Amino acid sequence: MPEQHSDNEKIPVRLIGAIVAVGSLAFIGILTETVMTVLFPALMREFHVDTATVQWITTIYLLSVAATMPISSFLKRRFTLKTIFLAAVILAIIGSLIMIFAQAFPLLIVARIIQGIGSGVATPLMINIILEQSPRTKIGRLMGVGSLVITVAPAIGPTVGGAVTTVLPWRAIFVIAIPLVLLAAVIGLKCIEQKTPTEAAYLDPVQLGSIILALVGLVLALNQGGVTVSAAVAGGSVAHSGAIAIISLIVGVGMLIVFALTSKRAFSPLLRLGILKDPAVLLHACAYLLLPLVAIGYGYVITNVSQLSLGTTAFVAGSLVLPGALIGAACAPLGGWFYDKFGAVKPILIPIGIAIVGPVLMLIFSMRLTPVLLAGFYFIFGLFYAVGNANVMTSGLSEVSPEFKPDGNAIFNTCLQFGGAAGTALFSTILSVAQAGAGEEGTAEFAHATAVGGAWTFAAMTIICLIGWGCLAAAFHIRTARKRVQSSL
Repeated sequence: MPEQHSDNEKIPVRLIGAIVAVGSLAFIGILTETVMTVLFPALMREFHVDTATVQWITTIYLLSVAATMPISSFLKRRFTLKTIFLAAVILAIIGSLIMIFAQAFPLLIVARIIQGIGSGVATPLMINIILEQSPRTKIGRLMGVGSLVITVAPAIGPTVGGAVTTVLPWRAIFVIAIPLVLLAAVIGLKCIEQKTPTEAAYLDPVQLGSIILALVGLVLALNQGGVTVSAAVAGGSVAHSGAIAIISLIVGVGMLIVFALTSKRAFSPLLRLGILKDPAVLLHACAYLLLPLVAIGYGYVITNVSQLSLGTTAFVAGSLVLPGALIGAACAPLGGWFYDKFGAVKPILIPIGIAIVGPVLMLIFSMRLTPVLLAGFYFIFGLFYAVGNANVMTSGLSEVSPEFKPDGNAIFNTCLQFGGAAGTALFSTILSVAQAGAGEEGTAEFAHATAVGGAWTFAAMTIICLIGWGCLAAAFHIRTARKRVQSSL
């Protein structure tokens, strides 16, 4: 059970403003990530690029976010919160301006790198503010609000993208984003408070370079591995993508080992990985990697199965995830309230256990799905996943010393981002394998193959969810046994 405090603790108004400001910035960054997937056809026509090339719009963004997340702990120690926030604002505006005026595809790639760095700064900053400044009895609820940002933005991205591009040019999305970012900047600069002094932290270039290369290598290996498998099944050339996947995997794993070794010996490590020596924290981190893998990949799978198997429009396909995403986001703070009242075990294991029913029902009905069933089964998953997963990081970091919480925040957010990239790569590969050799898009054979790929994907989702739930159950078992031993001493 959590420590007992008076439940009458008030949440400062300025803290609410700070969370709203930084959360809005993180929300806009994550939203544009998933909005871009709907824009691929328009971008391909305008810039005369093929599918493999246009995918880099998303891939390079994910690489940038993944590479930025690990330095959030260093930034928190070295710079004031307002300085970090202002940097994220500037990056978001510069990236949006380039997206609005760019007339060449490489400039779009540059813009996405800048936006990815901004989002990689903003999201951990929001969590750090909540962890550091929240009243102890309200931390679950406020972490639920933070989870709302992370959960709902990728889910509604396809819907927003489809709605805006139906009536406006695709660049309008970034025109709309700029005043929202400026409004968040005004609120943030007024409300963000510095509660702890900065430190003369040192940024080791070897550690920085190794973690960036490790994460970029692993994400790129997943992306190109999926391309290779899809090409192999379709009978295409695999030499180029296969070589990139293998080299990226070797570099990624090798640099991860280098980072771990240098961190162990460093006086001021970029990330203090020692918190993962606690098996309960490590199991929470594993779950926080696996469960978002399904949650973020779900939007991709539903929109593709809906369009390619059921024949819906892009707007309808994007709308199918909206009810579950919105209700889930609204209920995420409720999950935090349960955590504050009842501790971690039941408010996490029960809703996540119910959420698994969603992909199970998708699997059972996979060959006779309708748009209504897709939306309904996703509603089950989206609602209960948001309620339970909102508490996973809070629970994982609950026994970590305050001075190490920024490191834990960086580790968990990196797991989240990497899981999202892995999910999209994994599920897109499964669908591509099922569709290979099934004829042209729009034919009955292709629609059937997509439905089969959907069934395989839903089976994979179920297995991943069960493993994630098992990690959490094991973590709580370890904690219970540890407390029993401590109480007997």
